[in-house]
Amino acid sequence: MQIATVNPATGEVLKTFEQITDTQIEAKLELAEKTFRAYCQTSITQRGEWLLAAADILEKNAEKFGKIMTLEMGKTISGAIAEAKKCALVCRYYAEKATEFLADVPAQTDASKSFVRYQPIGPVLAVMPWNFPFWQVFRFAAPALMAGNVGLLKHASNVPQCALAIEEIFQEAGFPEGVFQTLLISSDKVSGIMMDDRVKAGTLTGSEPAGASLAATAGRAIKKTVLELGGSDPFIVLESADLETAVTTAVTARMLNNGQSCIAAKRFILADAIADQFQEGLVEKFEALKVGDPMLPDTNIGPLATPSILEELNAQVEASVEKGAKILTGGHLLSDLPGNFYPPTILAEIPISSPAYQEEFFGPVALVFRVANIDEAINLANNTPFGLGASAWTKDTGETERLISELEAGAVFINGLVKSDPRLPFGGIKRSGYGRELSREGILEFVNIKTVWVK
Repeated sequence: MQIATVNPATGEVLKTFEQITDTQIEAKLELAEKTFRAYCQTSITQRGEWLLAAADILEKNAEKFGKIMTLEMGKTISGAIAEAKKCALVCRYYAEKATEFLADVPAQTDASKSFVRYQPIGPVLAVMPWNFPFWQVFRFAAPALMAGNVGLLKHASNVPQCALAIEEIFQEAGFPEGVFQTLLISSDKVSGIMMDDRVKAGTLTGSEPAGASLAATAGRAIKKTVLELGGSDPFIVLESADLETAVTTAVTARMLNNGQSCIAAKRFILADAIADQFQEGLVEKFEALKVGDPMLPDTNIGPLATPSILEELNAQVEASVEKGAKILTGGHLLSDLPGNFYPPTILAEIPISSPAYQEEFFGPVALVFRVANIDEAINLANNTPFGLGASAWTKDTGETERLISELEAGAVFINGLVKSDPRLPFGGIKRSGYGRELSREGILEFVNIKTVWVK
């Protein structure tokens, strides 16, 4: 795949980039290894000062970085600026909390002194996606660098300017050369880098096939991986729910990032008693959304990131309709707009045999299902190979406890949309991946948890 900036709103190729050579890859790996030996000896206080400087750069230049994101992958400019500021938040969080998270943990044993110490492991390869081109990287990099590791970034091929800008942020913040390096490479180079002895672990956010490939390679080399993969998150609305708030939140939960989010609400599972009212409200709000130039502040929905994503989404909708699904709104290509635009769409009466029942839809398409009760809602929600997040709406405390206990997901949000927060661990189960990012759990993924016993 060509490494290039292609404006998804127009299809115009704005800038192309040469892949680095094998010789350059070797030099970057050597630099990462050499840098780690010195960097891991720096104090947490010093690392925190550098990370706080990175946070300042992100906040000061949020609009500039937001424009790069919007230009390369099409998210609305308001969403892109908010993403840059959220990256500053995660930097500050780990700069402030790393000392606590990495402190020795004493244990009472037969030794005169015994404890657990957390130490960095070395260069970590991060294979990151285009949909949150800054946030996905920083939520890996902030804890990894605070732990004393160094990072190697293989970013998606359609966001090279984002990848290079992130490397520059860390350099400008004062981190030593080689602590964080961007590798402009194609995906066929990932396996060789993962197998290199100097690389100690890998993390990937992306598709299930990509995650399986990285995990298989890492497994052959006996190296740890953290995977955050796809999702088909349920959004359950039961009879006692606050419908007005649920409908309003549902729009945000589905349309965030033009619908291109692993933790977006995708399957709306509605109790029969409120289904008609919820459905009518959702259609009304979807039809009020403005589709257009993502650089304009009043645009709600920008283009999908690539033509292939648009083609796949449209094919999924058409195949589902052919199987019997009903279009409530949208459901067609927008011929009057250049670029990769698709309208806010709602499908209902979805047959089991259709793609809408079985597959993840990565775009502005909501899938509506009706159920008789909470038992059916939970069974339908869990009837998926994915298990990333789940949102459920009820005022009944008994239902709340059942939903928390029985929903098969890495995160359950009651009366709110699923979102990542530096203060909480983030990750999935089943085919949505394994391991956790963020919070204390995130920084401990790539450390040596060393047992120390002193007589």
